[in-house]
Formats: sequence, C-alpha cells, structure tokens
Amino acid sequence: MKSAVVLLSGGMDSAVCAAIAKNEGYSIYVLHVNYGQRTKIREYNCAKELSFFYNSVDFKVINLDFLKEIGGSALTDNSIELP
Repeated sequence: MKSAVVLLSGGMDSAVCAAIAKNEGYSIYVLHVNYGQRTKIREYNCAKELSFFYNSVDFKVINLDFLKEIGGSALTDNSIELP
C-alpha cells in the first residue's frame, strides 16, 4: 500500500488533504504542529479526531512552541486582537 504524510492542522484544508490521500488509497501518517498558537488545544483535538476518523497509521506532534516568542502574529500573541 502507498503511504502519505499529512500535515494536519485540524482545519478544513488539511482535512480535505487527508480525505484525498485516503480516497486515493494511501495509508496516512499524520503530523500535527504546535507552534504556540492560541487555539492549540482545539486544533490538536480536531487533528486527533480527524486522524482517528481516517484511520491513520500514526499521529505525531511536532512541538515548535518557541515560535510564539517571535511575536507579531495574532495567532500566537494574546496582546494582538484577532481579526
């Protein structure tokens, strides 16, 4: 069987990528990235559920939360209002 690594954020775009890979006959290996995002718990839970739904072979989390120290993004900085 063919294998695919899917970078799965838990959002719609990456969910569609996982669906396409699965429908094309790939075994899915999921990578989820924690970059210090404000919604990290919700994103993790969604990615984990999608990983289970698509029967992924493995689910790994890459921890890059130090990126929030750079700042300048409403995605990681609580002092910046979300648009």
